[in-house]
Amino acid sequence: MSTPRSLALPAGTRAYSLVTPRGPFAVLDARPTAAPVGTALLVPGYTGSKEDFLALLEPLTRAGYRAVAVDGRGQHESPGPRRASGYTPRTLAEDVLAQTAALGDGPVHLVGHSFGGLVARSAARLSPDSFRSLTLLSSGPGHVGAEQRAKIRLLRAALPVLPAAVVWAVTRWLDRRDPMYVPDAPDIAAFLQRRWYNTRPAQLIATGRQLRTEPDRTEGIAALPLPLHVAYGDEESVWTIEELAALARNTNARHTVITGAGHSPNVSHPEQLAQALAEFWLASTTSGPPTRGAGNCATSPHRPAAT
Repeated sequence: MSTPRSLALPAGTRAYSLVTPRGPFAVLDARPTAAPVGTALLVPGYTGSKEDFLALLEPLTRAGYRAVAVDGRGQHESPGPRRASGYTPRTLAEDVLAQTAALGDGPVHLVGHSFGGLVARSAARLSPDSFRSLTLLSSGPGHVGAEQRAKIRLLRAALPVLPAAVVWAVTRWLDRRDPMYVPDAPDIAAFLQRRWYNTRPAQLIATGRQLRTEPDRTEGIAALPLPLHVAYGDEESVWTIEELAALARNTNARHTVITGAGHSPNVSHPEQLAQALAEFWLASTTSGPPTRGAGNCATSPHRPAAT
């Protein structure tokens, strides 16, 4: 889960329901003042929502891009079925294709954060021509690590039998036991609770299972006929740094490591991440056929991306 630091909508951002043949999806649609040089679709992770990308929207529009963050089916403000069978990997991937088509901007740059990366790469596999590029942000090749698997297992076991309020209270109690815990501002705390209550338990159960059992997809990712980007913070905790570095290496992807960032560079380091994304997108649209591995870089809070 990403925790936004502010809920204010950046200038030029509109919140609305994107209508598709597969149903409506809540989005935050940020547009630059001039004609956009491209469009990006931002897919959030497990227990997350479109608000995970709030801090990233303005830096992307300043770079000239239209950036659209979406709630997937059953996430926060997007409706979804009550049964876990309604959240298969293919179903979620087909939703992304419908969202892309509804934006009306032709092929888009696709960014998937954490579990959203699993969804994004499935969508790219189904219809690579729908996308200009694929960025896997803090998203590994297979299932999450042992500690995260244990947490998800407990959550999946509790959701069918306990009221949402009880599960929420327990998760917050566990959060407060973390030595690094910092209390959220009142408006952020209220938003996190509202998002939790809005998200379908079936969505959390089904997508949690995928996070716990996903096999290594490195070979399939490498075969995608798209410019590929693997980006993460050097303090990543859901997948290991070694796994993510190997994913970038074995798929010959552009490789961005953001110094000082954890699992959500989109929240903690939006300027650095936006710069890395914009540089990758520019390279991917000016280099002709898909290129891999060019311009691998590391960024830090005090140093611009180096290629």
